[in-house]
Amino acid sequence: MRIGVVGTGYVGLVTGTCLADSGNTVACLDIDATKIARLRAGEVPIYEPGLEELVERTARAGRLRFTTDTAEAIAGTEIVFLAVGTPPSADGSADLKALWEVVDAVAPHLGSEAVVVTKSTVPVGTCAGIERRLRERTGRVCRVASNPEFLKEGAAIDDFQKPDRVVVGVRSETVGEILRGLYRPFLRTENPFLVMSPESAEMTKYVANAVLATKISFINEVANLCERMEADIDDVRRGIGHDSRIGFAFLFPGAGYGGSCFPKDVQALAAMARDKGVVPRILAAVHETNLAQKQVLGEKITAWFGGDLTGRRIAVWGLAFKPRTDDIRDAPAIDLIERLLAGGAVVRVHDPAAMENVRRLYAARLEYAATPLEALDAADCLAIVTEWGDYRRPDFEEMARRMKARTIFDGRNLYAPEEMRARGFAYHAIGKAPV
Repeated sequence: MRIGVVGTGYVGLVTGTCLADSGNTVACLDIDATKIARLRAGEVPIYEPGLEELVERTARAGRLRFTTDTAEAIAGTEIVFLAVGTPPSADGSADLKALWEVVDAVAPHLGSEAVVVTKSTVPVGTCAGIERRLRERTGRVCRVASNPEFLKEGAAIDDFQKPDRVVVGVRSETVGEILRGLYRPFLRTENPFLVMSPESAEMTKYVANAVLATKISFINEVANLCERMEADIDDVRRGIGHDSRIGFAFLFPGAGYGGSCFPKDVQALAAMARDKGVVPRILAAVHETNLAQKQVLGEKITAWFGGDLTGRRIAVWGLAFKPRTDDIRDAPAIDLIERLLAGGAVVRVHDPAAMENVRRLYAARLEYAATPLEALDAADCLAIVTEWGDYRRPDFEEMARRMKARTIFDGRNLYAPEEMRARGFAYHAIGKAPV
């Protein structure tokens, strides 16, 4: 099939590349000429394992190309995916300005049988709005569908090629069958292709992220309670996780969630609820709990040093909001760094992928270490914020030699407290008594 993908951000680039890899001819469109030039040169502007190789292979095969020319990308295509950003507005609702600009831009080039598909995370009712807008711009009824993405950063290619399920929201059986045919190569293990209304599909995306965010905020709140009641959150997690009604997924305590999806989608769903006269009590609590959790590491470190961080050298391991990505949007590490700098600390950081993104934010306000161990030189303490594999089995003896004080604040519970005590470290985890 001939496919156009508008937007070469995370979702658009992964979608276009994976569809090209399955044999389709894909044109990826973006207004950012610099980004398109980099992609044409084989340089992928985001860190996602396996993506650069897949882009290079499909582009070399002639099935994937990049352009800033709307007519070139859209004319003659059978399916057009809209994958532009929908950032939060001041009130938490999704800002659809970029989406409407894209709809207006592609309208003159759409074929009469083309299907326009929203990949962007958009408020319920957006598909209907696109239908109306295209009718006004083209003078005919255009086929519009919703196809929300459920990609995890760091595992996006595997998620796209081996999905748990594919959700499509359509008005007609014909459009549903077109999309079923497109996704057939990725559903060979009988995972479900779920057809519903566009409104239900749009809601599904928000609700999925809100449920996952709720589980994270819940276990974090319980972890904080465990610390004050001499209980161990890992024991509690095991005790509830074996209940088939609960399970273990997303019940790992930590320093809070971040990224491009959970924070904005929880707020956007809450904004939709308020707009319809529903008070989003749970969603509001999830959001506020997460904001508070992102301060926990900073609070523990500040308390440990008697409320005065002036001149303290603090190492930070992990800057991305999660492993296997360079994404620092709403990352807990940024909240921690801001607090440490405001308190007068000297902060030296390390991350396997996100260093340059952080350097663009802070420049000389931070020190940057080439290796995790280098970050520890003369450090008064270490804060671990992201659970990269690089940090799971460090050389503890070398850590002890390099650090001024053997003190670790672990925001991801990577180590066993008993082992850390035996090695002479003061160890502060989430949801456990300090040792």
